[in-house]
Amino acid sequence: MSLFDRILAARGLSDKDKAAFLSPDYSTVNDPFLLPDMDKAVDRLVLAYQKRDHITIYGDYDIDGLTATALLMDTFHSFGFQNVEVFIPNRFVEGYGLTVDAVEKIAADGAQLIITVDCGSLSHKEVARANELGVDVIVTDHHNVAPEQPAAVAVINPKRPDSKYPFSDLAGVGVAFKLVQALQIKFNDSPETSSGLPFGQEKWLLDLVALGTVCDIVTLVGENRTNVFWGLKVLAKAKRPGLKALMAIAKIESDKINARSLGFGLGPRMNAAGRLETAQHALDMLITQDSMAALEKAEYLDDLNMSRRIDQAKIVKEAIIQADNLAADPVLVVSSKDWNHGIVGIVASKLLEKYHKPTFVLQEMGDESKGSARSYGDFSAAAAIIYSKDIITKGGGHTLAAGVTLPTKNIADFRSRVNEFYQSLKLGDQSSLLLPKADTTADLDELTEDLVDQISQLEPFGNGNPQPILKTDDLIVVNLRKMGSDGQHIKLELKNSANKKLQFLAFSAPDYFFVNPGAHISVWYHLDINEWQGRRSVEGRLLHLEII
Repeated sequence: MSLFDRILAARGLSDKDKAAFLSPDYSTVNDPFLLPDMDKAVDRLVLAYQKRDHITIYGDYDIDGLTATALLMDTFHSFGFQNVEVFIPNRFVEGYGLTVDAVEKIAADGAQLIITVDCGSLSHKEVARANELGVDVIVTDHHNVAPEQPAAVAVINPKRPDSKYPFSDLAGVGVAFKLVQALQIKFNDSPETSSGLPFGQEKWLLDLVALGTVCDIVTLVGENRTNVFWGLKVLAKAKRPGLKALMAIAKIESDKINARSLGFGLGPRMNAAGRLETAQHALDMLITQDSMAALEKAEYLDDLNMSRRIDQAKIVKEAIIQADNLAADPVLVVSSKDWNHGIVGIVASKLLEKYHKPTFVLQEMGDESKGSARSYGDFSAAAAIIYSKDIITKGGGHTLAAGVTLPTKNIADFRSRVNEFYQSLKLGDQSSLLLPKADTTADLDELTEDLVDQISQLEPFGNGNPQPILKTDDLIVVNLRKMGSDGQHIKLELKNSANKKLQFLAFSAPDYFFVNPGAHISVWYHLDINEWQGRRSVEGRLLHLEII
């Protein structure tokens, strides 16, 4: 069995599944009307079209919400809706999700219908307030739901327990795209409505679907994989001026774009707007049709991202000082009044990587503090927040990422409480869960350019479909070369018993990667191509090593 076939087998892909996985068929996507309340949402939108109702799309300040907002704006324009506005909440004013204040403002501005994207499933009081003001609400979301849904016209969410939809892990933009597909069916079959988006033309929206799906870190399998696979092909054509400009700023070549380009190139620049100022900047870039305006907006996002990185580095340094003083705590809780709560989630991720501990990072904002958590393994950040519900103001999220708001005076009690919760779980060694798990072992002789090309067929990589990890045992360190201004990067030259040699690279390498020549080691790595001055060679991107 070839090394590539061993990788496929490790992922449960048989010969029967192989072709469908490597080349997803867009025509096999699921019927949008299997989603709960989809028929009610479509009927209300047809009525809104006929009555020329004033519609407000209520977005979100992350990329999933922004791409979903842009997608619906594009769609409504194609179908000829007349009165469509957008409301993007500000992280520092409204905060996350639908709020009563925002609903009242939207109603005062004359809206008759609100459509939420990437939020709203738990907005019971906000939807009730909209109903009191005579405003209908359609919720499109993918977050967790309550046993009873808000009293909206429709709550379209594949995670509803009564959902018949066969794929539950759509991103928010994926749910919005299903609404588009349902509208196509209704509008194209009805003589009373516009056929402004013929069947097949909706594929041009998949660039937005791919961007939002990858950046929201949902699983890249099933329908998500199909959407991203074809969305990357749309992005390669770069027809949207804003994304074309942002790709240029991020130095992403359209013919080489992949999921990593979205998650690490486009995503951080767009997210910087909502983290530092307002996500409206990113939405304006997405929807503009003016190439010069697109470039100006993309450059501004890049500037914001540079500022975000500077602020982030400062916060990380200060947070490390606090974390070092909490060495006995299995869960880190750090805080400061000078930390921007738009950035603290990234800082929490950095501390988790460094200390291998679940981490809460908070900004003290006078009497109230707000922050984010990152976790891993069997410790649920969301469950820890629930355990502390009597001393916090509000909070929630997922197992691995959550948000919390609490009185500043309760931070010390909160630190004690979440650590008490951790101890009560009596967890085993969690840090081992952060170590890479190899798909299969490999000999150096098997590592070829052809194999790299074969592995690329598994793209897009991401949550649920990570880039394959290979392991090679009993290699000898021939040479170690330090690189970077502080010698923080290394390149190891390794050889096997048959004297076959290969280079392995590690950026910001941990101390234990700096092994002496002559040592025998096992290595875990991604396989890549190094291109330098017209020469191509196979190399490993080192993830972990053990001295034998």
